Amino acid sequence: MQNSINWPREYLPGLTDNYCSNEIIVKDLSAEEVWPYLNNPFAWPKYYANSSDIEFDGNGGPEFTADSRFRFKTFGFPIEAEITEFVPPVDGRPVRISWHGWAEGNEETRLDVIHAWLIENLDGGRVRILTQESQIGKPARELAVQNPNPMINGHQDWLEGLIKAAKTKLEI
Repeated sequence: MQNSINWPREYLPGLTDNYCSNEIIVKDLSAEEVWPYLNNPFAWPKYYANSSDIEFDGNGGPEFTADSRFRFKTFGFPIEAEITEFVPPVDGRPVRISWHGWAEGNEETRLDVIHAWLIENLDGGRVRILTQESQIGKPARELAVQNPNPMINGHQDWLEGLIKAAKTKLEI
């Protein structure tokens, strides 16, 4: 049985203004090989064009820890974020990393999200990468009705870039 994302109640998919889910399963790759490219946000812009301007609060970084706070830009939004779940690939456990992100603003522009990742090794030398995001706010409602869905397409680009970075051992 495959694992699933752990959701805070208020971000439970189907109860928020927008939700997207992307998944990829590939062979000849492991969670341990993928993890460094996700856990170091400074690597993101090297394989995912929709992320930029990464900064950690204080003396944090370059890799995430369970209490990391950071900033980045994505989908045109400046996002403040904090890690809410952090389980690195240890002892065969699935990788879990989630962050609460928000774009400050008023009722028209405020955006709150939980972006969650699950990376698990499967039999046959395969790895499963699941990323899901649940959003609250008027910008989320606007994104939800766009076709094609920019969140689905953007996160698919992120997944594919992450896989390529891990397979080619992209220099971080």
